[in-house]
Amino acid sequence: MNGWQIAVTAAPVAAQTQFTSLNVAVALLMVAIAVGLSFWQRLSLERDMLLACVRAFIQLLAIGYVIQLVFSSRSFWFVLLLVAPMIGFATFTSGRRLRGIPDCCVVAGVSITLASALTLVLLVALEVVPSTARYVVPLGGMVVDNAMNVMSVVGTRLREEMESERRLVEAARPSLRRAVRVAMIPLIDNTKTIGLVFLPGAMTGMILAGADPLDAVKLQAIVMYMLIGTVAIAAATAAFLVQRRLFTRQEQLRRLHAPRR
Repeated sequence: MNGWQIAVTAAPVAAQTQFTSLNVAVALLMVAIAVGLSFWQRLSLERDMLLACVRAFIQLLAIGYVIQLVFSSRSFWFVLLLVAPMIGFATFTSGRRLRGIPDCCVVAGVSITLASALTLVLLVALEVVPSTARYVVPLGGMVVDNAMNVMSVVGTRLREEMESERRLVEAARPSLRRAVRVAMIPLIDNTKTIGLVFLPGAMTGMILAGADPLDAVKLQAIVMYMLIGTVAIAAATAAFLVQRRLFTRQEQLRRLHAPRR
């Protein structure tokens, strides 16, 4: 059974599941507990928690309407209009983490776009998922998010290591491999412990929607394998591009400007 067929099996039951505003309000009790604990322990996080919850609700509501509009259209251009801003925001976020590295936004943008586009194109071309918004958009969000995270880790680690090893330029090349390893280890560890330590989002969502657990397992396997490839591509691309900007043609380490806070 293909990944898209697996996802479809949950649709009839999911359609019967309706969450009301009252359900959301009740869930806010956990936020109230967190705010109370923060006030009690004088953590000064109450305002940030409440602001985060309000922003999250508004953002999710807005994206919900946008996704509903995209899903109702069969045009692939609508899919691009939704995925492109994801890549743009991811690039901006990673670029800020890499300030101090020459052309940091270019490095982030190329790495994230290449990894995301290649992964999604392969999934569609190999008919793992159909080229419709209902499948490409959610998977695209997972892909872009993981590419962004690994891009930030690789770039930040490289900048820190090469600044600390400026007098040992010959040791800077191995720093590239260390940075890529550090960036990929979290996802690899998650893959090793999946099903033992935690149940991932895609699988949990399908089970809650009423899908057969074995079908949910197959879809989750597709997602995890997809993300490993995405992370590897993003990490390798980031390391290559950052290396070209950190070293001169004479193989000398450039002096980096400290990122502005």
